[in-house]
Amino acid sequence: MPNQAEGVFIHDKAIVETDRVGAGTRVWAFAHIMPDVTVGTNCNVGDHCFIETGARIGKNVTLKNGNMVWAGVTLEDGVFVGPHVFFTNDLYPRSPRLPQAADRYRNQDWMRPTVIRQGASLGAGSVILAGVTVGDYSMVAAGAVVTRDVPPYTLVVGNPARARSAVCECGQPLEKNKKNVKGRAAVLTCAACGRRFTRNKKGVRPSASKARRG
Repeated sequence: MPNQAEGVFIHDKAIVETDRVGAGTRVWAFAHIMPDVTVGTNCNVGDHCFIETGARIGKNVTLKNGNMVWAGVTLEDGVFVGPHVFFTNDLYPRSPRLPQAADRYRNQDWMRPTVIRQGASLGAGSVILAGVTVGDYSMVAAGAVVTRDVPPYTLVVGNPARARSAVCECGQPLEKNKKNVKGRAAVLTCAACGRRFTRNKKGVRPSASKARRG
């Protein structure tokens, strides 16, 4: 097993073939991290996870049990991946050993990169199709099938996944303020933490001010 940064915990039944695991990260039993993978600091890689060469894992990422992160998938800082989320990286997959498909797999042009932006959460059993971007601090419901990009600060549900509501950075739903003026950007407030956001045609974005807690 390669030498790791100080403070890394690797279970004795895990296979870690990279030396680029950040300080404070924990890798649990039966996980397998392939060579040339970088895993950031303070991550948690649960039992039976597999991270393929070509995947990118930021810092403060949580991978619950049973996840497989393929080449071309990027998990930015603070991403949460619930148990048994399904990532893909090929929209038209064939076995590279099939003679009719061999030419297609001579390089990696077939790969469609998938990006899960900072702070986003993927619910248990969700399916993320190749080539999509899941926006900052968005949330994918358990079992949802994501076939297109998810805007930041948005909860999506169902198959195919569709927007249900706006969500705060802390994970709670956002409520529209009662005093919103027609024609202006809507102001949304988190009842749990007091953060404020604005919503207009460009989507939901954090506001400069924070509501006072009463």
